[in-house]
Amino acid sequence: MTTPRRQRWILAALGASAVALIAWAILHKPPAKPAPPRAAPVAVARVTTRDVDETLEPLGAAQAWRSDTILAQVSGKLLSVDFTEGADVRAGQVLARVDPAPYQAALMQAQGALQRDQALLAEARLDLARYQKLQKEDSIAGQQVDTQVALVRQDEGIVLADQGAVAAARVNLGWCRVTSPISGRAGVRLVDPGNLVSAAGSLASTPSTAAATTSAAGGSTGAAGIVVINQIQPIAVTFTLPEGEFQRLSQTSAGFARPLAVQALSQENGQLLDSGEVDIVDNRVDPTTGSFELKARFPNAARRLWPGQFVNVLLHLETLRNVITIPLAAENQGPKGPFAFVVGPGSKVSVRPIVVDHVQGDIVVIKSGLQAGEVVVVDGQATLKAGSLVRIETTAAGPAAS
Repeated sequence: MTTPRRQRWILAALGASAVALIAWAILHKPPAKPAPPRAAPVAVARVTTRDVDETLEPLGAAQAWRSDTILAQVSGKLLSVDFTEGADVRAGQVLARVDPAPYQAALMQAQGALQRDQALLAEARLDLARYQKLQKEDSIAGQQVDTQVALVRQDEGIVLADQGAVAAARVNLGWCRVTSPISGRAGVRLVDPGNLVSAAGSLASTPSTAAATTSAAGGSTGAAGIVVINQIQPIAVTFTLPEGEFQRLSQTSAGFARPLAVQALSQENGQLLDSGEVDIVDNRVDPTTGSFELKARFPNAARRLWPGQFVNVLLHLETLRNVITIPLAAENQGPKGPFAFVVGPGSKVSVRPIVVDHVQGDIVVIKSGLQAGEVVVVDGQATLKAGSLVRIETTAAGPAAS
């Protein structure tokens, strides 16, 4: 009896010891080592040195360098329209003809009056010569000679007025041929042969298809010109800039004495349409908009610019040489100003304050804070802070050099 009980006690003691050892092992398990921090995936770019073109990109509108609405300078019936709509015309080319008959008759009347009065003047001068001879012989009163002198002067004035009337009649007759004052491109004619025209405009006596569809005509019976001639070679592009840019433009162009290069780009696909120069800067800033207007001159040899067309203007100011640049995506804004995440040793990032000199398109010109060759983060900054570990997924190509 004693031996079995003793064995049971021994087994119970061993079981209790095993349980105690297991419990101790569980309770005194060493803590697990913390997992290494995960590296944030980022895209990076290298800080580079390059030349950057400083430009402005306003919206512009093309307009004719000169635009003339052709009006008749005398009244009468329009006999013919001698140009082709939409075709080029040259300076001095006859565009239309007004009935010259009334003006030919007026010229003949003026010439007849001139001849008559010239004959009267000649007769008065002969009489004066005789009177002066008789006066020397003391055979005539001096008053009669003085009267004849006055008559000669009166006739001379009449002849001079007649000569002016003849010259005016010739001018009016010449104006029956309506010519173009400039070389350019003709638009749609605004009046048809048979209509009445005058210096105040053209009056259509019958409905004109062209006039009816043209606002300048004011309808089929409204006043209008004959045609509009637009000079498109060269052509102008006008645009406005904020008044804050005025001083920079003035300094860059030496007070606008040096022309500024400008390009016209298509709004649809950015294609270069033509290159030119800023020709005119307005003499005032518009106080209602806080902007000033500029006009650029383009040769338009290929005729890619057309009056009324909207274009994107690229105005070149100057070229910044050998400046430090980063992509625009690498610039971040914080409470203390702009900064960049710089990838350093061990793929850890540091927060680097930067001073921005200029932003041009997708390029940021750095004044201080970065050095050429350093690597900055351009994508994936949202989760980063100083000391964050990063994993470079891609290296972005920097913006193309200007």
